[in-house]
Amino acid sequence: MLAKSFVAMTLLAANTLTATTLAANAAGDPVKGMNVYKRCAVCHTADKGGSDTLGPNLFGVVGRKAASRPGFAYSAPLKAANIVWTEANLIKWSAAPQRMVPGNKMFFAGITSKNQQADLAAYLATLK
Repeated sequence: MLAKSFVAMTLLAANTLTATTLAANAAGDPVKGMNVYKRCAVCHTADKGGSDTLGPNLFGVVGRKAASRPGFAYSAPLKAANIVWTEANLIKWSAAPQRMVPGNKMFFAGITSKNQQADLAAYLATLK
């Protein structure tokens, strides 16, 4: 009986630790995300009032409806996607833009690291 209780307590502790770790990773680190953003800066600016380049300016992107920045020529699939850029959606987008919205104009293979995806989304959330 004591052994079963010990095993149950150990499993509960392990599950709690795993859930806590996953939650921490999902939150992302905006300071680390600033470094991840350097990959995005090849095509995007992120300055308040900044211009669009190959991609749209990303300042204030969190909370914005996708394909809504005035003056930028978005693809029809992205316009039709009806997405709001939440941190969760930015994580999915940064992982694989073509998988999230097939046929969009962003030619980027994606970021494979879950931590870097979360860090990038956390950084973009600071741009307000």
